[in-house]
Amino acid sequence: MTTEGAITPYEILGGEAGVKRLVHRFYELMDQLPEAHTVRQMHPESLEGSATSLFEFLSGWFGGPALYIAKKGHPRLRMRHAPYAVGPVARDEWMLCMTQALTEQVADQAVRASLIATFAQMASHLLNTAGDASCAGQLS
Repeated sequence: MTTEGAITPYEILGGEAGVKRLVHRFYELMDQLPEAHTVRQMHPESLEGSATSLFEFLSGWFGGPALYIAKKGHPRLRMRHAPYAVGPVARDEWMLCMTQALTEQVADQAVRASLIATFAQMASHLLNTAGDASCAGQLS
């Protein structure tokens, strides 16, 4: 997600502690916002496993240690999300939570806008249904 010698999003966010804060706030919002109901229902009651997976993924994706890859291999996001009906409502609710978490944590407006745009592209890439149905299973 960065070019050689450039400061990474991992560093901008404050390293491990900053990425953990972002993930914690993201799932806190998902749990609290009524507007995130559909995407929240796609997750298990406890968000601990989801938070660990997202932290590990974001660590490497943001330019820090590749924890997710070391543990689970290539992320293959579309494949890993294929069992779940990811529609526009779930995507938009996920983005609502991530946008707010980034807005609260990333002071630099240009960096924040770039991260939000990149997340939006990734979230749209995971769409696998045009409908608003929730998942048959739950995300871990």
